[in-house]
Amino acid sequence: MPYIVFALKWRPQNFEEIIGQNHIVTTLKSALEKNRLAHAYLFAGPRGVGKTSTARILAKALNCKDGPTINPCQKCVSCLEINQGRSLDVIEIDGASNRGIDEVRALRENVKFAPVRGKFKIYIIDEVHMLTTEAFNALLKTLEEPPEFVEFIFATTQPHKVIPTILSRCQRFDFRRIPVMEIIAQLEKIVAAENIDVDKEVLLCLAKSSDGSLRDAESV
Repeated sequence: MPYIVFALKWRPQNFEEIIGQNHIVTTLKSALEKNRLAHAYLFAGPRGVGKTSTARILAKALNCKDGPTINPCQKCVSCLEINQGRSLDVIEIDGASNRGIDEVRALRENVKFAPVRGKFKIYIIDEVHMLTTEAFNALLKTLEEPPEFVEFIFATTQPHKVIPTILSRCQRFDFRRIPVMEIIAQLEKIVAAENIDVDKEVLLCLAKSSDGSLRDAESV
């Protein structure tokens, strides 16, 4: 079996596994339970604190066969395809390499088509601040009047670079740096499960050096 780095192997798969972002988890779960969903979300915060993982979990919560639900089953076709990164209804886009107006125009054309399997067609755009001003402007109309089956989730480490007209159309969530003790607790869980012998002082050093990024701590 090929080796999988811990940051991927221990990536959260449901809301309960998200570390250090209780304020966001509580709000998203409440929105799902009350069926009061925004059509566009902005996940802002430092690297490695769970923005993209939360976006994928939200996508599962929306497209699970039991969804919208706060507890995706992890067993239906939609959940499995999202976990494996091959869902046709969840489109992940890297804003750094798809930042031009032509890419956004193509997105606007594809938005019109209904989801293949799930209830929603979900666009996750990572590092959305990298889009050009022209690309942002081309996206505005779609954000203002999206089809009812479309959800946008934008992730960024630099929200101040996202133009105000886009920000005003999103529900914004600010992710925090993860406290040292919560990082240590997760590292202890990992080393116990992986049968690794590590002194607690080492885990403390890793947690402190990660600057609040659980992904960085797990990678090191």
